[in-house]
Amino acid sequence: MAENLDEVKAKIARIKSDKKVKDSELFEVVEEVFDFQTLMALYKLLNAGVVKVVHGAVASGKEARIYWAEAPDGKDIALKIYLVQTAEFRRGRRVYIEGDPRFREVRGDIRKLVELWCSKEYRNLVRAYEAGVRVPRPIARRGNVLVMEFISNPEQRGRPAPLLREVSLEDPEKAFEIVKRYIELLYTRAKLVHADLSEYNIMVRGDELVLIDFGSAVDVNHPMAEEFLYRDVRNVFAYFSKLGVEVGDPRAFVRALKSKLQKAS
Repeated sequence: MAENLDEVKAKIARIKSDKKVKDSELFEVVEEVFDFQTLMALYKLLNAGVVKVVHGAVASGKEARIYWAEAPDGKDIALKIYLVQTAEFRRGRRVYIEGDPRFREVRGDIRKLVELWCSKEYRNLVRAYEAGVRVPRPIARRGNVLVMEFISNPEQRGRPAPLLREVSLEDPEKAFEIVKRYIELLYTRAKLVHADLSEYNIMVRGDELVLIDFGSAVDVNHPMAEEFLYRDVRNVFAYFSKLGVEVGDPRAFVRALKSKLQKAS
């Protein structure tokens, strides 16, 4: 079900006027992910002219939902809305948070933690995008709502492009080289490590490969950056090796990346 600005505004007004409203009624806009503060964040994005219409969810996980939406100019956009009602978020992200000083003051406040994580993903996307890595173009961020380019399936509007693991590549060798290049650009230009890279968070749209899910990405100075980098490289090399690609030694690739980073510094 789509929601336009007037409908969202009316629901906000109704909720604000009824102090006895039940928690379950705060989730009427689309799904339970829309609590009151999330609804307010969405309304501000609508009112600012970033979002015009919100359609249904196209992907769902333990920590976030992805919605297909439209911008005022009619272009498709994606809303990634982080859940704030689950303790799974803190448990699943502890290893990334503990090495990042930005999270020291908010560990006891799950909403602030989620909003900071959302902000982190937005800024990571900006850094990756500006470094030339093919990622969903970041558009805006408000609270626990991230707005970005919708990577669509060319065969059906409103449907996301498939993941790498879901497609049969015509040229796996070429795809492997592209992903390696993105890892290099991410590390040497954006100064980031994805930290969760695999065939599960690379989308395929035609000839394009698009890296997604940058909430876990860490700066190259993170205490576990090297370990995360090797894990990313190992995952990618292992997947393409299964496709028959001669991938080489992942450790040698990591050493080469570290050397390039030192020269670029």
